[in-house]
Amino acid sequence: MQALKERLKATWEAGDYGHFSQYLEPGALEFFERLQIPPGVKMLDLACGAGQLTIPAARRGIHVIGLDLAQNLVDRANERLRAENLEGEVIQGDAEDLPFEDNSFDVVLTLIGAMFAPRPHLVAKEMLRVCRPGGQIIMGNWTPTGTIGELFKVVAKHVPPPPIFPAPVLWGTKEAVEERLGQGLSELRMTARMYPFRFPFGPSDVADWFIAYYGPTHRAFNTLEGAARDAFRQDLIEFWTRVNTGSENETTMQAEYLEVIGTVRA
Repeated sequence: MQALKERLKATWEAGDYGHFSQYLEPGALEFFERLQIPPGVKMLDLACGAGQLTIPAARRGIHVIGLDLAQNLVDRANERLRAENLEGEVIQGDAEDLPFEDNSFDVVLTLIGAMFAPRPHLVAKEMLRVCRPGGQIIMGNWTPTGTIGELFKVVAKHVPPPPIFPAPVLWGTKEAVEERLGQGLSELRMTARMYPFRFPFGPSDVADWFIAYYGPTHRAFNTLEGAARDAFRQDLIEFWTRVNTGSENETTMQAEYLEVIGTVRA
């Protein structure tokens, strides 16, 4: 497990997720704005990346702490906070072993983040532990049947994930969420939502964008050589061409995710 954790950390530090996520920010803000979290709330942004929700939360006056496994993303998020002179902090840490006291937060939020930790039951236990009774646990998780679930299958065809690693997209099923979190919640609402992807370039460039900047795809591509690498890239191009609802010079699509909002049992 320790070796897997080190590999995961290196994976998310590869590429440049801060640069990659610029085209994901509109969808992240759409998710965040719908929640209407008021100023003054103490919030943990779990697996926060380069701060795509930490920053808007701090702008709103939410007392936010971000946490991410990748040190370079932590550094990027803190730079963004300082550049805008915002209150808030982002620290390096593990979603399976949170460095916070019990009942520390009013809201524990994770968007397309904590779902990638290898031991989901520990993640669920930790989220419940650090969220106060009556507080909210909020997640946004890719579904196995959505477009990003399909993309993960394309990647796994060329570079299979570790066999001890449960599929991250299980967090996008109601059954898994209920099994992992349900006992600790007094109320649980789950809603299928669509996440917009919009890239101002064509499908082949989107494939190359993922290879260059998205850590998991970057690492997978660089484990391959020669014809295997070419085949992987071609499958990515075919995937993005197939799902594209835009033009040959603009790639757009909608990806299903499961919005989870739970109230911690008193």
